[in-house]
Parts: sequence; structure tokens; C-alpha cells
Amino acid sequence: MTDDVTPNGYAKRWWKAAVVYQVYPRSFYDSNGDGIGDLRGIIEKLDHIKGLGVDVIWLSPHFDSPNADNGYDIRDYRKVGAEFGTMQDFDDLLAAIKAAGMKLIIDLVVNHTSDEHQWFVESRTSRDNPKRDYYIWSDHKPNDWTSIFGGPAWTKDASGDWYLHLFDPKQPDLNWDNPAVREGVYDLMRFWLDKGVDGFRMDVIPFISKDKAFPNLPDDLRAKPQYVYANGPKVHDYLHEMNREVLSQYDVMTVGEAFGVTLEDTPKLIDERRQELNMIFQFAAVEVDRGPDGRWKPWTLPEFKAVFTRQDKALDRHCWPTFFLSNHDNPRIVSRFGDDSPQWREKSAMLLATLTLTMKGTPFIYQGDEMGLTNRKFTDIAQFNDLWTKNAWEEEVVSGQWSTEAFFANQNRVSRDHARMPLPWTPEGGFTTGTPWFALNPNHGAINAESGRAIYDHYARLIALRHAEPALVYGDYEDIAPDHPQIFAYRRTLGESAFLVVLNFSSQPAAFALPETPVRLGNYDSTSTDLRAWEARIYRPG
Repeated sequence: MTDDVTPNGYAKRWWKAAVVYQVYPRSFYDSNGDGIGDLRGIIEKLDHIKGLGVDVIWLSPHFDSPNADNGYDIRDYRKVGAEFGTMQDFDDLLAAIKAAGMKLIIDLVVNHTSDEHQWFVESRTSRDNPKRDYYIWSDHKPNDWTSIFGGPAWTKDASGDWYLHLFDPKQPDLNWDNPAVREGVYDLMRFWLDKGVDGFRMDVIPFISKDKAFPNLPDDLRAKPQYVYANGPKVHDYLHEMNREVLSQYDVMTVGEAFGVTLEDTPKLIDERRQELNMIFQFAAVEVDRGPDGRWKPWTLPEFKAVFTRQDKALDRHCWPTFFLSNHDNPRIVSRFGDDSPQWREKSAMLLATLTLTMKGTPFIYQGDEMGLTNRKFTDIAQFNDLWTKNAWEEEVVSGQWSTEAFFANQNRVSRDHARMPLPWTPEGGFTTGTPWFALNPNHGAINAESGRAIYDHYARLIALRHAEPALVYGDYEDIAPDHPQIFAYRRTLGESAFLVVLNFSSQPAAFALPETPVRLGNYDSTSTDLRAWEARIYRPG
């Protein structure tokens, strides 16, 4: 056993021990009053992030974009979006993050570009253009693939030919089979890494390889085509090449958005011996409340807990997981997995923080989690910004498939817009001195950074504990009450060091018999093993 390997066999890496905080810049803080969050705004609020004790900031797209999909349609990968500032602002932000002792990873969105990217502008001019093969074209509609956002995945261009877009028509898919495309991507990666960026979160990266036979979607996957798109024939060849040509030349963190990747296929992406990615986001936990059609369904705690046991059994010592329950694509964590009522919001937010920061895997926190922000109750389609929701309105309500009431009942649980509303820094709002690009949650008078200080402090204490205790990073995981309907109780064990975490996922008290006589880490007002509503306890068995 060496100092670089844990007693249970994990290779130590800085990104395994890190805690990551995601910034969605458009909604973080506006420094100049134009209503849009910007890079200077992040600099001004950097002490807020640093105060939590996090190690890494993940910056969502800050690139030049026409914003058909809020920045995930990139027009120029080497230019900062004007609404966010300038390249000098980015350089200043990166320097400030480094000076604060943190690292920065940025989004790499290279399954597709904007249709306004110069490559596509040239590609669509003619069949003979040198950039034609940078994208995927056909003189006919090859199959019945559908866009993740709804509607067909093929659009007929003015030339009469069809191009592929697995998302919006303004997001044409790159042709990764073309070596020039791959080298172009690797070159832009080097551009940012040479600036000092510490890695990438890779947007829908398993989608980059396409089966050029273009078979139709299987009937059983029509509602979830991502499980087809994530299994292209050369995805591992291309990721291994990316690692060899770029990533292996730097000390970086990579995390892939593995939308459509099954747990069984996860090791193919992250087994360190394969030299592809460090980690991926596995979606099973945030799909526990989604039915086969992607719409909300009730869930149970045993279902939720089983996700992590399955993951732990499927990943060996050469594979490292992530832990996340929130991001820019998911509703607010408290409304989804906790209780956002005035009585229990704070307690359940703290419980979810405890879960996030004591579980196995690199934890990702989304901006506003530390404030206890909640979902909004939307009542009008005009209140939404997200094109996914707007497309669903056309497909489900305008078409007559769903009632307006059913649509809002579903979207008020699943919409991405819940997480994309600007952050409320004060009871008055505090996000901007102008008109915000998207309305703040109307409850910002009561729920904001100032009122959420106790939640913030709880996150900071937990992050400090995780940093101090290797067992909470590398320790083995064991669910000791998998069938309990209210209690989530698990051990984290590394050599002689161990922790027992007991969480009451309920607005009702819960009885739970501890398996050993533990020593509490924290102040509890009772020696009883009965847990109060939404109570979280951490024990060090002794």
C-alpha cells in the first residue's frame, strides 16, 4: 500500500476529494444592471462561494451564443458571450478563483454547435463546401429519430437536404467521424486549458458517435431515445483519442453528462484503466420520480436508496462516482426530495446537504442549494423561458393530449426553469438593479441568501468535515436499512475510521434502532434514537 492508494484500494486524486459548486452565470449575479448575470458578478460574489469551502467551481456556458438553448448552442468557442462580459473579464475571474485557492472547470459542448457557428454557416452553403462534412447531412430523411426537446431530429434545409440535430434545430450535430472536426475540438480544448482552466464538464458527451446506418428507434425506447443516442459505435474510440491527444497532457478533472448511459455501461467511460473520462453524471437518482414517458411519478425512499446500492456494486475500485441531486437541468432539490413547506424547508434543506456531503462520490452543489431555494408555482405558459417546456406545451396542450391543469401540475414538478431563475440575494431580490432577464421566484421576500444563512452555514460545516475525514471521501458505502420507508441510514468506512449517517426523510418522527453504540458528531437535544421530522444525524461509531 502506498500513500497514493487508500486502505480500500482507491487511487487518490484531487478531483475525488473535491467539492464542486455549479454557477449558472446568467442567473448568478448581475454586476452592471442589464438584467443578466455576468462574469464580473461572479467575481463580486466569489466570497460567497469561497466561504462554503468548496474546491472547484463549474461554470456553465459563458461562450458567444444566440441563446436558443441558454448558451448550449455555441456560436464561437473562443469568445465570451457579450452579455457575460469580455475575455479580460474571464481572465480576471479565473485569476480570482485561483487566488482564492479554488479551481475552475467549464462546459465543453461539442456534440453540436449553434447553426450560427461559422462551420455550419459554411457547411450549409453547398454540398461541395469543405465544411459540408463537419455536420451530418442527407438528401432524404433517413429515419424516425426524435429530438430530445421534442419533434423530429431532422430538419430540411433550404438546399433540400436534411441535417441532424438531436436537440433544437438551431443546434446541428457535429460529424465526429470527420478527423478535422475532432482536431478542431481538441484545439479549442487546448485553448482553454492553456489559459489555466482545470477541466471540463462535457455536455451529452456520449452522443458524439452516430450509427450511420440510421436505424429507426425501437418501440420500447421512443419515449427515451437518449438510450439509443448514447450508444454510438465509436464513442469510446473518440473519448480515448481525446484523452490521449489532450486530457492526458494536463492535470484535469473531467465529468461527462452521461444522459442515456446505463449503469452497466458506466465503467466503459470511467474505468481509469481505459483512459477516457474521470467521472460521469449517472442519472438514475434524478430519474426516480420520472415515469417511462419522462413525466413526474411518485417515488419511495427504498427506491431512491436502491439506486446508490446498485451503483456501489456496479463500480469497482477503478471507477469513481459523482453525487448530485440538482443542477441547471433539474428542479430545486428541496421541492423535489425534501419538503418546501415553511415549517420544514430549512430542516429538509439541511438534511439534503448532509446526504450530498457524506455520500460516496464527488459531490456537486448547484447555486441556490445553500440558500434553500424552492420551485415556483407556474400558472401561465408565458412565465416559462425553457424551450423544452415550450415545446412540451405545443405537443401536449395545443395538440389536445393534455389539459392545461395536467400540464402545469407536471411542469411545476419537472421544469428546468425552477433552477434557472435568478438568485435572490436579498429580500428585495438583489440580483440586479435593472429588469432581470427571467423573473425571480415570487417567494424571494421570504427565501433568499440572507434568510438562508443557517443552511449556508450547515453546508460549510459539512464541507469542512468532509475535507477533514478521508472516510467521508474514500470510505466504503453500506446502506443498513434499505427497506425502511422513512430512514436513510448508511455507513462510510475506511480502515479503522467509520461514520454512521442517519436521515429521517419524512415530515413525521421516525423510530430507528441503531446497530451499535455510536458517538454523536453534533449537538442533539435528546439521547433517543427516535428522529424528529427531517432530522439528520452523523455518528462516529465508538
